[in-house]
Amino acid sequence: MEPVPAGRTLDRRTLLRIGGMAALSAGAGLPPARAGSSAPAGPSARTGPRPSDWNALRRGLEGRLIRPGDAAYDAARRLFDPAHDAVRPAGVAYCANPSDVAECVTFARRLGVPLAVRSGGHSYAGWSTGTGLVVDVSPMRKVSHASGRATVGAGAKLVDVYDRLAAHGVSIPAGSCPTVGVSGLALGGGIGVVARKYGLTCDVMESVQIVTADGRLLTCDADHHPDLFWASRGGGGGNLGVAVSFGFRTHRTREVTVFFLHWPWRRAARAVRAWQAWTPSVPDEMWSTLHLSRSGGTDVQLAGVYLGGKAECERLLDRLADRIGPVSSSSVRKRSYRQAMMIMAGCSSLSVSQCHQDGSLPGQTRDGRLSRAGFTAKSHLAYRPISEAGAERLAAEVARPGDHTVLMDALGGAVGRVRPDATAFPHRAALYSVQYYAHRSGAAAWARRAHAAMRPHFGDHAYVNYIDPELRGWRDAYYGANAARLARVKAAYDPGRLFRLPQGV
Repeated sequence: MEPVPAGRTLDRRTLLRIGGMAALSAGAGLPPARAGSSAPAGPSARTGPRPSDWNALRRGLEGRLIRPGDAAYDAARRLFDPAHDAVRPAGVAYCANPSDVAECVTFARRLGVPLAVRSGGHSYAGWSTGTGLVVDVSPMRKVSHASGRATVGAGAKLVDVYDRLAAHGVSIPAGSCPTVGVSGLALGGGIGVVARKYGLTCDVMESVQIVTADGRLLTCDADHHPDLFWASRGGGGGNLGVAVSFGFRTHRTREVTVFFLHWPWRRAARAVRAWQAWTPSVPDEMWSTLHLSRSGGTDVQLAGVYLGGKAECERLLDRLADRIGPVSSSSVRKRSYRQAMMIMAGCSSLSVSQCHQDGSLPGQTRDGRLSRAGFTAKSHLAYRPISEAGAERLAAEVARPGDHTVLMDALGGAVGRVRPDATAFPHRAALYSVQYYAHRSGAAAWARRAHAAMRPHFGDHAYVNYIDPELRGWRDAYYGANAARLARVKAAYDPGRLFRLPQGV
């Protein structure tokens, strides 16, 4: 996540390798179905859509339905990871508003069409696509701010959220990947760049609008549908309905300090041990991510953001360096908050418009420079420091031939001051998250091996936003003691399991 040289095209692989609607009344129904819509046909409705049904859906949308044979189909069906390019949806609906979403939900329920929900298209397992109808919320991407509160459409990409809120001198805690959709991030929790100071993305969520399986638009907050609101803060995207808009509490922004430090590989295990002891001891204003990388060579990198001055940041970093040893290179610089988020996104040399994928579909830009990338990923959450033997084993796994990175993001601070059952995200006691991220030939085999090797050291906790289709015991790993309550919320709001994932609650 260090600055990218001018003129260089950035994809997620490079990023991680080098560093990384107005509210409606609670429970309100949607307007009556429009002419040509897919309104329920009654109890005798057959299952399975005919071409005329798809045409009726197309006419009933204010947005755009793209079907096989349409010129934009090949572009519309793709996710971020090319590994899922073989999936061919029967339709991709770019929904312009909640009524469009309700049309799609009703269509799928009435005709028995499998439904997938997509915001940024970054689902690690590819579960934001499928062979039925893909509901894409990218057109609902408006970002506004008033009186300390941001209203953010579910399709807004993180780079646009940061940029538009920066115009008001505010922000929300969120992640670093610029083309991730805010919906998927927030619904799964939202580990991000200033989490230790301001919490997870879901911790500043004050309301969420969701179209449920029965086609209703519900505004959920602490007083309205509180169980669904609870589940929407860490219960994972695509489980309970289609989120269309969020209300977030914002924080004021100011100049910050951005840093990158590197050490020689021989200090990798020592860096892990020192960093995991150092990060809980520093002020909440300090957030960091430690990367052990093997990509054309080995590298130990610490990157991060300090919400304060350069001198104090350097003093805190010196304490860490004293434990690890002399750095091989370092950069510590003051930046505006907006610049810092662009740097963390790997877009320091790009404009906001360029910090997107190229294209004409919602969420893309004509001058976008970001590429798609194939990868395999798995995760752990570290609830306690790993031993010297564990750190040595982690370094040894990274040193194996291949193109891969282990990324460790600091938690604690504000994240840890929330009760594990206050939101659906249970991992409040975790010291840091761990992601095993691999590319190219042998990626899946390396990720499996490294994950298995570190299981005795990290345990069985995992992050639902790094969803892993191979994970055993995923219900406990993702949700812990919150799994039972999540299942009750699911049964109440989607008893027919219209929203169905292989690892769905």
